[in-house]
Amino acid sequence: MKYLFIGFLGLFMACNAQETKKSVSKKQSIHQNTKTPQKVNKIYNYTFKDINDDDFNFADLKGKKIIILNTASKCGYTPQYDALEKLYQEYKDQGVVIVGFPSDNFGGQEFDNNEEIASFCKLNYGVTFPLMSKSDVIGKNQNEIFKFLTKKSLNGKSDNEVKWNFTKFLINEDGTLEASYPSKVTPDSKEIIDWLNK
Repeated sequence: MKYLFIGFLGLFMACNAQETKKSVSKKQSIHQNTKTPQKVNKIYNYTFKDINDDDFNFADLKGKKIIILNTASKCGYTPQYDALEKLYQEYKDQGVVIVGFPSDNFGGQEFDNNEEIASFCKLNYGVTFPLMSKSDVIGKNQNEIFKFLTKKSLNGKSDNEVKWNFTKFLINEDGTLEASYPSKVTPDSKEIIDWLNK
């Protein structure tokens, strides 16, 4: 009888141990299948060469609102440079920066080199806001900044398309993407001014 009882006790403990093992491995399996959320970048993670071939570090703009856009010197929207410069002069003391990315991706409407671009912008529109080095904003050679602006997997907000020159992206004071607007939305439009005054 005593041995029978010990036998039952042993069997009971073995079953219990098996259940615990199953429970632990089930928990482990649940844990292993849980996807780690992808880390969302901020604009501050990036550095780019400016039009004078110096490093432009976006981390230096922490706490500022930033308008980023792709520009071209020979486009129907090129006169927006005028409104952009006026906007920059009006809001720069309130912590607003405009950053232009000259690009030849749409209709071959940009000069060949940075010197010509800088000279054109200064002479014709008195541009003083930062301009970056000429680069691709779409396609296989798309620059890293525009990858961030157009891919939800990087910006955590939305996938966006750059369809033409002067597509605008608004970056909040914490370095996150707020919104994007197509070329026809002017720099002094209600949407942009409302955001600047928020």
